Amino acid sequence: MTHEVQGEYAVLYGGDGDTAPIAADEFVAPHGHFVVAEVDGEAAAMGGWRRGGPQPGDAEIKRMFVRRRFRRQGLSRLVLAEVERTAAEAGVARLVLETGLKQPEAIALYRASGYEDIPPFGYYAESPSSVPLAKSLT
Repeated sequence: MTHEVQGEYAVLYGGDGDTAPIAADEFVAPHGHFVVAEVDGEAAAMGGWRRGGPQPGDAEIKRMFVRRRFRRQGLSRLVLAEVERTAAEAGVARLVLETGLKQPEAIALYRASGYEDIPPFGYYAESPSSVPLAKSLT
């Protein structure tokens, strides 16, 4: 499924998609967590968090994605809720993320879920299309 999200990013933003450095082991406890939601045994949605961010106690949400045929069914909210629950359980104080201006549905989801604008950070800090957001879990 990660190749599908990369393909969508490439269409939206050009190039090879999200080129931020990322390694699978960053999502293994205690450093992070990754969620895959299934519908009838098929992977339908995903998302995860990895420790790190602009402040101590932060963790960053990465790879939030719902396959096209499963959209508009509430899966993104379910995955986000599980990402937040597991991060809070692991002692994360705040979740941060970078999404993009060409993803208005993602921006709307995060803002409706309590995420607020923060100063740019991380790999895309200099990108004019980056939308950095955060939510306190404490």
